Amino acid sequence: MKKPIKIVFLDTVTVGEADNLPAIQAQGEYDGYTFTLPQERIERIKGHNVVLTNKVVIDREVIDECPGIELICVVATGMNNIDLEYAAEKGITVKNVAGYSTESVTQSTFSMLFYLLHSSAYYDNYVKSGAYARSLVFTHLDRVFWELKNKLFGIIGMGTIGKRIAQVAEAFGARVAYYSTSGKNLEGTGYPHLPLDELLSTADVVSIHCPLNIDTRNLLNEARIQLMKPSAFLLNMGRGGIVDELALARAIDDNRIAGAAMDVLSAEPIFGDNPLLAVRNRHKLFITPHIAWASREARHLLIKITAENIRSHFAK
Repeated sequence: MKKPIKIVFLDTVTVGEADNLPAIQAQGEYDGYTFTLPQERIERIKGHNVVLTNKVVIDREVIDECPGIELICVVATGMNNIDLEYAAEKGITVKNVAGYSTESVTQSTFSMLFYLLHSSAYYDNYVKSGAYARSLVFTHLDRVFWELKNKLFGIIGMGTIGKRIAQVAEAFGARVAYYSTSGKNLEGTGYPHLPLDELLSTADVVSIHCPLNIDTRNLLNEARIQLMKPSAFLLNMGRGGIVDELALARAIDDNRIAGAAMDVLSAEPIFGDNPLLAVRNRHKLFITPHIAWASREARHLLIKITAENIRSHFAK
């Protein structure tokens, strides 16, 4: 007789209203919690052999207090919230989901770029304020924008997402170059690899798509941000700690770059004293609350693969 599968999902809020969540619920006895505080983890996990988490930390303390854990499913790609070494020592399988958000992040990247590049907020407000209705001419050209065609689109991190970003940038006629933070993707990409300082000083758009690690923390510090052209845009879709946020805020207010779009921040949710919240040139900064990964289709695929991770584990 097979052991019953008892599943607990600790932070369902992180996947929103996922219409295919029943695919996970159908794998066994299921309990779901919108959000789980650190002090609630052990009580909620006990009695379950499958733990689903997006951001809730599963550390040595939890593993020791919940010896029934057999499978941890990270409902995301990054697994830095799991003590992987200790889980392996205790014979616990850990599975994540990779590749589900490539199209969502790619679309969000260009959406955020064009919002800034085309001064969309300004022009929308110009019309809705009534100013256009009072105009004597058919057009209004107070904010300049330029085309991507023939511009240099610089990508930091040429992984799966970086490569897809490169394809779309090329579709707009941009020239693409990149910098590999790992030093592994130096051949076979079809795009020139540039030293980081050269990429920053020549690119019209700098788009970050690399992980946060010891080599990339504060990779774009004040000195490197100052290398960027005053007409260039910085996009961060990787991790918040890659960009020095105080240095970025200064660069925006000193007009040293044209603008920046951030979907990730050094602390999430953002701290109230984050310098990016105090910039004077607010029209040059576009921040979203870590949603680039989260299209409806991406979340559907995330749940689908998580359900398959559970099914395949117990099909052995």
